[in-house]
Amino acid sequence: MFGISSRAKLKKRAMSELARIGVAIDGDLLEKFDKLIAKRGYANRSEAFRDLIRHELVQEVWAESDAEMFGTVTLVYDHHVRLLTEKLTELQHKYHSSIISTLHVHLDHDNCLEVVLVRGKASQVQKLADALIATKGVKHGRFTATTPHQ
Repeated sequence: MFGISSRAKLKKRAMSELARIGVAIDGDLLEKFDKLIAKRGYANRSEAFRDLIRHELVQEVWAESDAEMFGTVTLVYDHHVRLLTEKLTELQHKYHSSIISTLHVHLDHDNCLEVVLVRGKASQVQKLADALIATKGVKHGRFTATTPHQ
């Protein structure tokens, strides 16, 4: 009756399995990171680092998997860059079976935002996202993926 509860035992076991690491980070970068994690409500740096690591590991699993996934590829680019829009369109046609829809927005005189909704085998969708983001002239790109499977 006065023993350690099952939950406490699990917590104690999990804590004993934690590994400590040291990370060297530029002071300015650490300051920005601390502001970011405070803004997002993390209790401490460790939780934020664990989240970042989990995110990247999940991305790797999806990239190597044949599971169906859904996602968005978000691109910002200067449409004046020679042949860039043609290259992006050509890639989208090459992977047309993985594309659900696209949204194109003119941000200003020079810059465009394009959001590509994707669906398909993880490895195929990842290849499409990587190719779009790596296209010369894309200023910023981000692939966000999800799956209905856990």
